Amino acid sequence: MAGTKARKYGSTEKTRTQVLEALGVVKVATAAQIRLLMCPGTADAATARGGCKDLEAEGLVLSAGRTSRLEADGRRITEKLWSLTPSGLEAAAVVLDRPVREMGGTAKAAAASGAKHAGKVTDTLAALLQTPPETTAPVVRKDTVPAQAPAPEQRPAGLGPIAAWSTEVSLPVTGSFAAPQKGSVRADMAFAATGTELPLLFVEVDNGTESPPILAEKIARYRKFFARTVTQGKRDVVLWRTVWSVPDPGRHGGGSHPPVAVVFTKKMGAQAMADRMQNVADLSQQAWRGRWTIGRGGMYNPQDRDQDGYFDYEGTVPVVMTVLDRLERHGPHGPIWWRCGRKPALQTLAAALDNPNDVRAYDVRAEARRAAQEAKYAQEREKRDEERRRREAAAWPCPECGRQVYPDGADDGWSEGGAVQGGLCRICRSAAEEAARRAADEQDGDGKRRRGWFGR
Repeated sequence: MAGTKARKYGSTEKTRTQVLEALGVVKVATAAQIRLLMCPGTADAATARGGCKDLEAEGLVLSAGRTSRLEADGRRITEKLWSLTPSGLEAAAVVLDRPVREMGGTAKAAAASGAKHAGKVTDTLAALLQTPPETTAPVVRKDTVPAQAPAPEQRPAGLGPIAAWSTEVSLPVTGSFAAPQKGSVRADMAFAATGTELPLLFVEVDNGTESPPILAEKIARYRKFFARTVTQGKRDVVLWRTVWSVPDPGRHGGGSHPPVAVVFTKKMGAQAMADRMQNVADLSQQAWRGRWTIGRGGMYNPQDRDQDGYFDYEGTVPVVMTVLDRLERHGPHGPIWWRCGRKPALQTLAAALDNPNDVRAYDVRAEARRAAQEAKYAQEREKRDEERRRREAAAWPCPECGRQVYPDGADDGWSEGGAVQGGLCRICRSAAEEAARRAADEQDGDGKRRRGWFGR
């Protein structure tokens, strides 16, 4: 990114805008982090650093502290932390197209203390954004052959742009957004972008300094905030929807709340990390666990799994977890997420936030059962029709009355088969048998009379 002589440190307007945009979101960052957030295609952090220094000369940016980090080769590097002045905060609001009242503070105190947690939040945001590097034109010097610009680094798809992100977002369980009261929660980051597959996501960054019960209790407070309603125009509305106008997140789970992603940044062994995640999940299950429901719109019955049903996620918080290393390597859309309550298998973000065992799956099974039953009934009807056609084809007319007679002896309500081909129908045969019985009775009666008084 070529410089300019218009500023002492040679920064371009584009670079200064990127610095304001980055610090307007994360509030405090090093020049290397600003580069990773906004312009990873530059050779090093010098471009971002020049932008910070030029903005410092204009009174928009200041360096209020230092932080240190370990390089890949084990060297410890100390860097300046940059943050915005009040005037810089207003300038960043213009760049981000946000009201100044929504910009939060300058984080000067955090920078002065080294901003350990804020630094990890910035690293996490950079991993979520995965800003694609732009090809930069090398500086052409006199009597030199212009070098060919290196091909930009290929990075996985990210979740952006940076303007869709906010940090240190107050979520008042009680009180207001401007003055949240005790028991409220402050999200490390929030992503909100209309017209996307994921319109709203809250992110918690865990440095390993909080115990699992504390982190689990924070997840429970998310659920309380999402469930909070306020009265507007004589009717109750969900509070968070008064700020974020996004489609119903229940598209993935029948009325579930917006999802929360937890990113663990502390390096530890794979088993220790898995145990920590599971511990947090176990302690927070009241917030994310669905309820087993018997039948469509049936009763909750967590004990009975013999009858078919589904998990109802109404009023729950989908919680997904990953580690920063995976997020940096594979990006937010890679198979890096574990959903609380699932088997220990990593999924993409879309798959992890979906609920394949909710009412939609039950409806598919119910439709399959209905179709199978209908097919069974159709098969039975076809069998009966085929039997009827076979009988009708083998029938003959009764020689006495002309009614149809069937060979199998089945009764169709009017006639039945004869013993032999060409036999009488049931009615005619019954009439013949009745006539025979009457004739026999008359003969027996005449004989008895002849053997009566005169006989003796």
